[in-house]
Amino acid sequence: MMEQGDFARADAGPLRARVLAGLFTLLAALLLAALIILVQRSSEEREAAQNRKQHSFNVILLTGEADGAMARAEAALGRAIINTDREKGTLFYDEWQTAGSKIATLHDLVAGDPPQLARIEKLQALYERRGEQLRASATRLNYKQNSAALSIFGRAARSDDVLDITLLLRQIIDSERALLDERDSQAWASAYRSNWLTKMMSAVGAVLMLSAIAAGWMLVTALNERRIANEETMAELDRAFLLERAVAERTEELSAANSKLVAEAATREEAETKLRQIQKMEAVGQLTGGIAHDFNNMLAVVIGGLELARKRVIDQAAEASRHLDSAMDGATRAAALTRRLLTFARAEPLLPQAIDGGQLLHGMQDLIDRTIGERIEVRIQSEPGLWPVWIDPYQLENAILNLCVNARDAMGGVGILDMAAANARVREGAIGVLAGGDYVRIAVTDNGQGMSQAVLERVFEPFFTTKAVGEGTGLGLSQIFGFARQSGGDVILQSREGVGTTVSLYLPRHRGEVAAAEAPVAHAIAERLPSDDVPAILVVEDDVRVRSATGEALVELGYAPILLGSGEEAIALLAERSDIRLMITDVLMPGMTGPELVRAVRPRHPGLAVLFVTGYVGEAGEADSFSGHDVLRKPYTLAGLAGAVAAALVTSEPLANA
Repeated sequence: MMEQGDFARADAGPLRARVLAGLFTLLAALLLAALIILVQRSSEEREAAQNRKQHSFNVILLTGEADGAMARAEAALGRAIINTDREKGTLFYDEWQTAGSKIATLHDLVAGDPPQLARIEKLQALYERRGEQLRASATRLNYKQNSAALSIFGRAARSDDVLDITLLLRQIIDSERALLDERDSQAWASAYRSNWLTKMMSAVGAVLMLSAIAAGWMLVTALNERRIANEETMAELDRAFLLERAVAERTEELSAANSKLVAEAATREEAETKLRQIQKMEAVGQLTGGIAHDFNNMLAVVIGGLELARKRVIDQAAEASRHLDSAMDGATRAAALTRRLLTFARAEPLLPQAIDGGQLLHGMQDLIDRTIGERIEVRIQSEPGLWPVWIDPYQLENAILNLCVNARDAMGGVGILDMAAANARVREGAIGVLAGGDYVRIAVTDNGQGMSQAVLERVFEPFFTTKAVGEGTGLGLSQIFGFARQSGGDVILQSREGVGTTVSLYLPRHRGEVAAAEAPVAHAIAERLPSDDVPAILVVEDDVRVRSATGEALVELGYAPILLGSGEEAIALLAERSDIRLMITDVLMPGMTGPELVRAVRPRHPGLAVLFVTGYVGEAGEADSFSGHDVLRKPYTLAGLAGAVAAALVTSEPLANA
């Protein structure tokens, strides 16, 4: 029994040991399983922390991109206004739209972060308000209202919204960077916990290896290899993170340097752009002035000849006087258009006044007939009691004449042209962009070939034309469109192919009185001086026609003109004669200009009176040389010449003997 008991005890010992070993192995396996689960969760937490870090990076990046897009949009609009280049204005819309999409994406990204979401919504509101300010400036630029566009852009640049947007963007970035730092700490904690759990798991594996070498060797080896792989992964992650931080710091340094270079380049580009703009405007002014100068020379001949012809008409005086009045009216209108051209060259504002649209249409009858030809029947109707409108009459005449020329081309030079002026009460939103109220409708209708729908959709685009090359610039209707909108009205165009076209100008009603019509040009002729005291007047003019017309006018006024074509001839003549009391000289002449001629003869003839005749105040860059001398503007009437000569002769003295 003892031996059996000993055997039983002996058997119980290994069994107990096996049971204990089994329990120990089971507990170790459970502990190992728990450690594996904890390591897996730790890895998931680390990946989640990395995802949160990436989310913060994305928010910061999108915020910077939105800021950059808005800055590029404003810079593009500024360059477009300075260059008066509407094509560059489209870049503003593209960049501003890009900024809006970035902000919308930010709104989706921070949907789970209420404080950030509130900032993004505030940023969206500021973005919309800022967009309205800048789009107002872009709209003025599109309508060639460059001064208004620049003024609105300047006010927008000084708006508090700029600082509010900048501060809000900085708050969004700073808040997200704080979150990034917090999430970075969480990632580090997750990595540390993962390493600690891995070490614990290695220890348990070692215990399992000691308790079950044969069964657990492969498992311990696998776990050890996994541990090593995890450690290498964490090491790689650590190195990658350090490298990422180093790259981020270097990128920030490079970004700061690049921003500095961009700012310097922008400053230089702005200076160069301003210089180019100054040079361009100087060239445009010189070109415009040159055209006006030649046009005024021709008008001076026309007006002078008409006035002389009027004084000498004997037979059929009434009929001849009517034709002369019509021709004089056309020349006066041309002179007015020249003054508007000069106004454009000097960038002066328009001159609106209260006018009767019906009277203006009837007053243009002869001008329209001569412009579009006798084969087109012109019918003008004006509603009784037509309301006055507040508008620049020259611009309105130019718009109506432009529409008549377009109608003539559409009818092939033959047809019926109806023009009508009527009162119109417009409901809100009923016609174009017009607000509800009272308007005067001026309609021009032809029975020409009409327009297709494709042409109607583009008819108001600048430089769009259906005419052959050389027959039109495509600016007529776009200028009329801009003129109507600038005057508070609108243009409505209706057309059917094969039927005809109607263009309606809606102009807002003016509540005041109509301005009095301009008094007719006086044709008074200065009294002749006694025949024994006829002043000798030297006329220096390079244009033969203007020189001849001026000479005939002076003879008609009772003076003795001496006509020369250059400053050199004038200097030679003044050296020989002492009876010349007045010198009338053009400003811009080949070889020697008028001011240069005056400076040349003044030392020897200080008492000689001088009268400058010019069609453009900017000629020859000698505006300062006009000081102290009378200036007569081309085209001038006989009465204007008489008054200017009489005023100049008051200051004259006899010349000293040569």
